[in-house]
Amino acid sequence: MFEKLFLLVKNNAGTAVTNNPLIAEKYREAVLNDASSSIIEVIKAHIESGKIKDLVKYFQIAGVYDNPLINKAVNKFAIKLDKYYDISSADAKQISNELIRPVMLELIRQSKTEQNKEFALNTLLSKISGHVADMGLLLTQMA
Repeated sequence: MFEKLFLLVKNNAGTAVTNNPLIAEKYREAVLNDASSSIIEVIKAHIESGKIKDLVKYFQIAGVYDNPLINKAVNKFAIKLDKYYDISSADAKQISNELIRPVMLELIRQSKTEQNKEFALNTLLSKISGHVADMGLLLTQMA
């Protein structure tokens, strides 16, 4: 699942990372890893803080572009770009917006399809939480 998320990030990297002169070629792979980990860290923080209902709502509403979960992932990744790759805060925020928002929206879309079972909501949440609870059962109870 984590490898698939990395590929999703990589496939959306285009102008934000791959063709961006602000990101040295030697750092591009690391930047993509940081983008993936930022998404995972934000989702995991929501699980650990008991905000599973918010996560479920986020994954149910595909058109939500200005969502707190997306904003947290954007900010987390922008901070990493600024801190580790010496990219200005403004540029880091722009790069992060260009990459994280489309990836998060694609993640929602793929979580709803039968074709990609690894991004199914219960599988995604179970793997990110380290299988500490049966997310399928929990999600069924919340529905």
